[in-house]
Amino acid sequence: MNIRRTPLRGPAVWTADDIAARDDWRYELRPDEIDDLERALAHARRTGKPTTALTREDFPLPVLGTAIARWMQAIEGGPGFQNVQGLPVERYDLDDLGLLHFGIGAHLGTAVSQNAAGDLLSHVRDIGANPAHRGVRLYKTNVELGFHSDGSDIAALLCVRPALFGGSNRLASCGAIYNEFLRRRPDLAEVLYRPFSWDRNDEQAAGDPPFFDLPICANHGDHFRMFYIGWYIRNAQRHPGAPRLTAEQVQALDLIDEIAADPAFHFEFRLEPGEINYLKNSAALHMRTAFGDAEDPARKRHLLRLWLTAHGSWADGDAFVQQGIPIKEGVSSDAENLAADTRR
Repeated sequence: MNIRRTPLRGPAVWTADDIAARDDWRYELRPDEIDDLERALAHARRTGKPTTALTREDFPLPVLGTAIARWMQAIEGGPGFQNVQGLPVERYDLDDLGLLHFGIGAHLGTAVSQNAAGDLLSHVRDIGANPAHRGVRLYKTNVELGFHSDGSDIAALLCVRPALFGGSNRLASCGAIYNEFLRRRPDLAEVLYRPFSWDRNDEQAAGDPPFFDLPICANHGDHFRMFYIGWYIRNAQRHPGAPRLTAEQVQALDLIDEIAADPAFHFEFRLEPGEINYLKNSAALHMRTAFGDAEDPARKRHLLRLWLTAHGSWADGDAFVQQGIPIKEGVSSDAENLAADTRR
């Protein structure tokens, strides 16, 4: 077992004060780059392909491509995330926004399934689902989502509309969390490298068990990877076949949650219309605060999400968590849920 017992260093290891003093995670789209996106959108439409079948060749970006290469450097080898501002969302309908988001994303990676319905482009909004019901994904509700990772190299969120109130985002560096974990409880470090059982949230493929086993931390050579969804680990205890959490495992989960929730270790922002956040899942945990919406479905908080496996091979990638969620028959897609919500 390759256990890291010394502090991590590098641009992806940051605290709230560190990131506030940096600007390598911000980017404002220029007018000529927006024009480039307009041309790519027109080209993609002419292909006649469905949005989720588009490749980067179908969405050519000769101007914006230079900036995208810099974003990838920030995501992979910098702070672990990139905020891009200035997409004029008011110009486009939802279909074109999905095409734009997917087309830009195709230059960063390959989209993978985000749910059992096989959605490659998801609508993140409250559809009135009961968060207490087993199998409900919390992004379909308005409750707080604790600090967690998503199942891909990169998670990409485009804000179409913010909430009436709340719905802020917080990010915390995995490296900084791990360093503080080592400082407080070095005796528990080994626990993070042993397998935990994770609930599949009733999205397992036919014949698969309802949980899987995976350690929270792993080292690939000199590269550190953290993958964490605390409530998936705790929820796996509902399955009789899942090993019971030990006292040490419970302490480790609680400590990760405590450190990430400390304002010294995260920074908070609110995605505004036309802002996109690209996040490297092995480098930073993210969360969302609870929110309240307008009654009118057309004014509800609405984000478009991609899960991307990065082009090329990232040394700290994990094949198991990069593959997305297996498709399961009979599950409604986010597009169908959105249509039902707007008919209310």
